[in-house]
Amino acid sequence: MAVPALIDSHCHIVFQSFEEDLEAVAERWRIAGVKSLLHACVEPSEIPAIRSLADRFPEMRYSVGVHPLDTKHWGDDTPEVLRIAALDDSRVVAIGELGLDLFRDKNLDEQLAILRPQLDLAVELNLPVIVHCRDAAEPMLVELRARQREGRCPAGVMHCWGGTPEEMHQFLELGFYISFSGTVTFPKAVPTHDCAREVPQDRFLVETDCPFLAPVPRRGKRNEPAFVASVATRVAELRDQSLEQVAQDSTANARRLFRLP
Repeated sequence: MAVPALIDSHCHIVFQSFEEDLEAVAERWRIAGVKSLLHACVEPSEIPAIRSLADRFPEMRYSVGVHPLDTKHWGDDTPEVLRIAALDDSRVVAIGELGLDLFRDKNLDEQLAILRPQLDLAVELNLPVIVHCRDAAEPMLVELRARQREGRCPAGVMHCWGGTPEEMHQFLELGFYISFSGTVTFPKAVPTHDCAREVPQDRFLVETDCPFLAPVPRRGKRNEPAFVASVATRVAELRDQSLEQVAQDSTANARRLFRLP
């Protein structure tokens, strides 16, 4: 039986942990049916290396942006650096990974100060955003709702979703997609399981967020794009659907959101 086609909608393979065996990692993701992957960026100095990876792996697209825990990498020229990088390469399909993280840091004002210009840039360039939101659903919803009222809210995805069903439905109302990572395979992640059951067919993605959050049964080991198949398999179980159906839906959704070939 053919392996269903999948898209890993969020990965980080620029990290050092992949340096020694990246060709083998790529071989495994191809065998696993991963037809496309989206490499997220956490700060501008990564962009040349990510671009080189896209040169090496034609199935890769990528984002440019600054992670909320990387405020120290934000400078006066950063918006222009991101703008030029996005305009310079058609393989840039999103702005991010941007967002708010009040789990690891409490500097909300600093995080908002780098979030807002990135959201503005996404609207200017008509690109979706990849949103990291941890213990910060309320301030993120306040920000996005204000923008929606003004017609300045970009499209996007809530990546590595770990919120409640109630929070999920509020982001869905704003037009956002929901992306499930290896956490959906964790036995105690009950709210995430409920979200996977409830999310509309046309609004969910699957991802690895590798090298982090390897799915069960590889939990605690280095994650890699091939393991997105385990994420999709668990989502299929939770939705009482076939893996083929979940692969088809998540792939179509990722292609639509990021305008992938």
